[in-house]
Amino acid sequence: MNAPHIATKTRLDRRAFLRNTGLLLTLPWLEAMVPSFANAAETRAATTQPRRFLAMNYSLGFHVPLLVPKEEGADYVPSFYLEALQAHRKDFTVFSGISHDEQNGADGHTSELTWLTSAKHPGLPGFRNTISLDQLLVQKLSPDTRFTSLALSAGSNGSLSWTMNGVNLPAESTPSRLFQLLFVNGSPTEVQRQLRDLQRGRSILDTLNGEAKKMNANLGPRDKEKVDQYFTSVRELEARLLSSSAWATRPKPKVDVKPPTDITDRNDIIAKTRLMHDLIALTFQTDSTRFITYSAGGGNSPKIEGVTHEWHNLSHHGQDETKIEELRLIERAEFNEIGRLLGLLKGVKEGRGTLLDNTIVMAGSNLGNASSHSSRDLPLILAGGGFRHGKHVVAGGKGNDNARFANLFVQIAHRMDVGLEKFGSSNARSIKGFELA
Repeated sequence: MNAPHIATKTRLDRRAFLRNTGLLLTLPWLEAMVPSFANAAETRAATTQPRRFLAMNYSLGFHVPLLVPKEEGADYVPSFYLEALQAHRKDFTVFSGISHDEQNGADGHTSELTWLTSAKHPGLPGFRNTISLDQLLVQKLSPDTRFTSLALSAGSNGSLSWTMNGVNLPAESTPSRLFQLLFVNGSPTEVQRQLRDLQRGRSILDTLNGEAKKMNANLGPRDKEKVDQYFTSVRELEARLLSSSAWATRPKPKVDVKPPTDITDRNDIIAKTRLMHDLIALTFQTDSTRFITYSAGGGNSPKIEGVTHEWHNLSHHGQDETKIEELRLIERAEFNEIGRLLGLLKGVKEGRGTLLDNTIVMAGSNLGNASSHSSRDLPLILAGGGFRHGKHVVAGGKGNDNARFANLFVQIAHRMDVGLEKFGSSNARSIKGFELA
């Protein structure tokens, strides 16, 4: 008779940490965190890798004829831009026939405000933005990371991230500051000052909450609605303050890389893009956050051989072949960097797959034709995240027959275990022809 199996394995908590001499160090995932006789659901919950989302918008668009293949499906011939991604062909999907509805706004570029929200008529009188996809996912998933999300930018343009009250979150555009925020520990004095500042912030919020509630009793319906919106903003800020306080005393991750040197040449946009991509990959690898938005590109004269004109001017080419020739050099360089980023994520092993397998990377633009400021037929690729890739998906017809971009947002949310039925202007739960692996 076989001797009974006796479980001797010590169970560690999923958020286990070590304490000593005032220091707190969070442990990585260990097998000891799985119960000895775990059922399938417990094992899956303990071993499932984090799911992440990265959205990158290139506000000056891409010249769509050089991006979208002529053939539909898996047997497409790669376009000039997609040639730069062919090492990862099985890891991404290129879309066509997709857009948000009613994006005519204050000017030709205001559709950038709504790329991740799908709110209508951006910038016109009475416009108020809605929550962006990344912030909704943060709200639903409440990730236990140092930063609930990061909003990044290549330059002076704002972020892609919006709260539920339509407030634009500030963007970080300097690689050295971002590196310090992520990986440089403050001195004990600096940490204590940060904690005092956070506590002071909470005290102010407590006072404001009490005063606002007293005032609310004597307000009319419209003013009460405004105060309710205010309360919501306060609650969001309180949640961020509490999270910051919890992480303030924990050591930041150590990474075996030198702090980046900022690019002083404002025209060297490709070098700056490369730095930001390196930091995005490190951020995900260290699980410092799981949600990043990046407002990419720029309006200067990029430091690229063969380019002599300003980028914004080239994007408004009016079918001038000379301008398109320079534009294609800029945009191909951008796709080279996108390909490099996919390679960085794919090169990090995580669980049974890679960092890319667990990260949804969405790269595109709010302009389908920057020359005419059209927000129809948007350029878009989506990589990683456990979808069945390797295809050109024709989501809808041309122009007004486009499929709704927000349908893809619902599909992304479902992939991240957020059971949305609708987001923004969506009218379905998925894009036809785009499926899970």
